[in-house]
Amino acid sequence: MATIGVPANTSVFLLDIEGTTTPITFVKDILFPYIKEHLEDYLSAHWEEDECKQDVHLLKKQAEEDLRQNRACHVHAVDQTVHTDEEKAIREVVDNVLWQMAADRKTTALKQLQGHMWRAAYAAGRIKGEVYPDVVPAIRRWKQQGLKIYIYSSGSVEAQKLLFGHSVEGDLLDLFDGHFDTNIGAKVESKSYEKIAERIGCPPEDIMFLTDVTREAKAAEDAGVNVTVVVRPGNLELTEEEKAHYNTITSFSQLELNGNA
Repeated sequence: MATIGVPANTSVFLLDIEGTTTPITFVKDILFPYIKEHLEDYLSAHWEEDECKQDVHLLKKQAEEDLRQNRACHVHAVDQTVHTDEEKAIREVVDNVLWQMAADRKTTALKQLQGHMWRAAYAAGRIKGEVYPDVVPAIRRWKQQGLKIYIYSSGSVEAQKLLFGHSVEGDLLDLFDGHFDTNIGAKVESKSYEKIAERIGCPPEDIMFLTDVTREAKAAEDAGVNVTVVVRPGNLELTEEEKAHYNTITSFSQLELNGNA
């Protein structure tokens, strides 16, 4: 397995999650199905709690906005004589959430409810965050060599912390020096990486960004950040041009510090 030398000035590793530290299938095959399967029970159990009420309020506001924008939204007709008002209201929320998920929407209302459901599932041990087996040994090695490790993902900081705090390898949060999500900016915009470097307090060229997405790699590169593209099963196939342009690895163990390849 060929090794890739990391520039000697590197002081920070910035890691993407999906397709880099964690299989893309984890979200598609574990997290999303969990929501679909447990949504109605979760709402019934937490309906009177303030957090759940806030989630439902946000979803209702989103549904009103969708109506104003003339977006098609499936409304479930429920026979009032058979169901209580609460059951009817829960059913409407369930239908709205499932409709949004089917349309692959990323509304704040949807993400907030999903986040709260996942938090409860992680805490109860029903879900464990998946991490590729080469990831933790490599990060521990980098930490021992004095490097800082940060996460940058489209998923919220809370979702990131849940995944790594309740992983198949236990609580890994102490391995990370910080987390960034799209509040700092989109991952395909070079300005985001400039802001991250500023926030960390180091020049962009001292950062090594690992991602499976070449659009993100290009944005980071444009900001002066070093980039290595991670090739994992299920990730998007790279073009010949991309393979020629970027350093690629299939495992974190291929990265050698201080340029000693």
